Amino acid sequence: MKKNLLLLMLIIGSQTITFGQSKEEKPLQVAIIGLTHTHVHWILGREDLGDIEIVGIVEPNTDLAGRYMTQYSMPMEMIYRDMEALMEAQSPEAVFAFGSIFDHLSVVEFFAPRGIHVMVEKPLAVSMAHARRIVELAEKHQIQVFTNYETTWYPTNHKAKELLDNEQLGTLRKVVVHDGHQGPVEIGVNQEFLDWLTDPILNGGGAVTDFGCYGANLLTWLVDGKKPSTVWAMTQTNKPDIYPKVDDEATIVLGYDGMQGVIQASWNWTFSRKDMEVYGTEGYVIADNRNDLRTRLQENLPASKETLAELVYPYNDPFALFAAQIKGDVTPVPYELSSLENNMIVVEILDAAKESAASGTAVTLDPE
Repeated sequence: MKKNLLLLMLIIGSQTITFGQSKEEKPLQVAIIGLTHTHVHWILGREDLGDIEIVGIVEPNTDLAGRYMTQYSMPMEMIYRDMEALMEAQSPEAVFAFGSIFDHLSVVEFFAPRGIHVMVEKPLAVSMAHARRIVELAEKHQIQVFTNYETTWYPTNHKAKELLDNEQLGTLRKVVVHDGHQGPVEIGVNQEFLDWLTDPILNGGGAVTDFGCYGANLLTWLVDGKKPSTVWAMTQTNKPDIYPKVDDEATIVLGYDGMQGVIQASWNWTFSRKDMEVYGTEGYVIADNRNDLRTRLQENLPASKETLAELVYPYNDPFALFAAQIKGDVTPVPYELSSLENNMIVVEILDAAKESAASGTAVTLDPE
């Protein structure tokens, strides 16, 4: 009942923001740090909703910057060579990091002491050492650090969580998450992205990091922030001629009290996929993609199928929700998908998975 009330409050709150937002309200002043992560197209191509305004972009690669500025009809004057040059000219209230995962820490180290909030693309960090430092800085300087995943905005995942919290699925027993695609080279990722995405230092791994983080994030959310007691993983490089430095295949098994989580992360899938299966003692739900959901709650009846509408503003968009949190219109919830609490556990799971894959044995996590 408590969680149902929370969901209702979120929906009501989001409607208040949507319909109560004044046209005269000043948009949040934001800057983009790095253009090498191609998820940056998400913000560059975003419809102008009046909630954020890009005041500058840091990108030392002028060729890459020029291509993107031309593509989006933006002036090269928005480009700054480094973070210092940006701050000499602009006063952003928040920044969005679209560089390597390794660089997330340096972005937070620069902006946190200035009181500037930071959004990073998944995962939060390449290691627990980096993640702990990020949390330390965020707490010391009272900034928000928000981790963005595409699957956070899937209505199907939120419906699955609702069914679980309402006990319609019974006791949770197993969650299986599949994420990935045919491989970054195979799908035509640009060279600037590949240069760090396939580097074990700059990305923290291959598919185990790139797509293993999705399952770790969703599982941590579904179990309300509980940590797994054990982590077992196997990684492989099936295409060493293409990915000589990193894995392209990873399976991670998380052991919880009374249930298991299975994360299948791959750069070898036949087709791109981001789907999740949630199994309880009384029923199951399968989120086939962003909008299509299958639910089966009785053994003698087939699964029902439905296509869900998008989530309401600002819960349908990372930039809108982050802006609403910074402005105080939305209060962040611990262990929610974008939260520091959740994403610290994600990095701990990924670190343990890499350790397990290297040793061939399961890793036990500290419950604290």
